[in-house]
Amino acid sequence: MTVHFIGAGPGAADLITVRGRDLIARCPVCLYAGSIVPQELLAHCPGNARIVDTAPLTLDEIEAEFVKAYAAGLDVARLHSGDLSIYSALAEQLRRLHRHGIPYTITPGVPAFAAAAATLGCELTVPEVAQSVVLTRMPGRASAMPKAEQLAGFAATGATLVIHLAITSISRIVNELTPFYGCDCPVAVVARASWADERVIRGTLADIAQLLAAEPIERTALVLVGRALAAKDFRDSALYDPDYRRRFRGEAPS
Repeated sequence: MTVHFIGAGPGAADLITVRGRDLIARCPVCLYAGSIVPQELLAHCPGNARIVDTAPLTLDEIEAEFVKAYAAGLDVARLHSGDLSIYSALAEQLRRLHRHGIPYTITPGVPAFAAAAATLGCELTVPEVAQSVVLTRMPGRASAMPKAEQLAGFAATGATLVIHLAITSISRIVNELTPFYGCDCPVAVVARASWADERVIRGTLADIAQLLAAEPIERTALVLVGRALAAKDFRDSALYDPDYRRRFRGEAPS
């Protein structure tokens, strides 16, 4: 018996890996985060599968489902939104499985920030504009931010920022980032990236708070900040330059 943790993608049901889809199809038990995983994915479950929405469950209750399936020798498909590597509550579930000696696998998924970038039609790293992407979040009831991981510290790098759980903190974001990025820095808010009801609001640090006040977004949104979001006058990457020598294009001249 194995628990298969599967990144279910950002929202659109077809943004799941082939491996993830096939694992769902062969597992007689499926635990899924019902509030943020599309119902359409459950169509891949076997017809007689036990399907459990974990949205209203506690960690203890989710652990009990794992133990029950383990005792019965039944593989479990555990679906999480986006990708499991960030903000997925994976670590505490793995700790419980380790205690019981229950084996598991992890199948990555399309992360929300990648879906948001696709929606915006842009690259988050642009030559000589931004070559780093910071994935961070605002503090909330679930957990505080470590003291060394403050927004101003990340802003000092000039990197493209992708801020999770931030929609209710937009005024604070503007106040903390403007001294580093300037009031004309592009900002994009992407709500429910890749879902049918996806919404996008574009602006700058100067006006994004007012734009959101006029068109409120309550939850499940990413705030992206950085010059790369609207970069135009930048040099091409050297990767495809005719004078750039690499393995598949010959060695550099001596």
